[in-house]
Amino acid sequence: MYIPFSVTGCSLELLRTGEQGIVVFSKTHDQTILEKLRSMGITPGTIITLEQQFPSAIIQVGNILFPIDQESIRAIYVRVIDS
Repeated sequence: MYIPFSVTGCSLELLRTGEQGIVVFSKTHDQTILEKLRSMGITPGTIITLEQQFPSAIIQVGNILFPIDQESIRAIYVRVIDS
């Protein structure tokens, strides 16, 4: 009756703690957010791990942990990496 499916791409906001994704694009025209993401090394092809979601979001890019605001998280779209 039900057809199984899996999410292969989504906003970084929808990842669960510990999940990884490869950045596909940034969905914002806000230059401030785009510059902030570039300064953290977040560009298409970058692997991101969501380390913590609450009380504030923390992502890992390479070996570096970054706190990140919700507006920036919503702008990042990733292809989910199967674990």
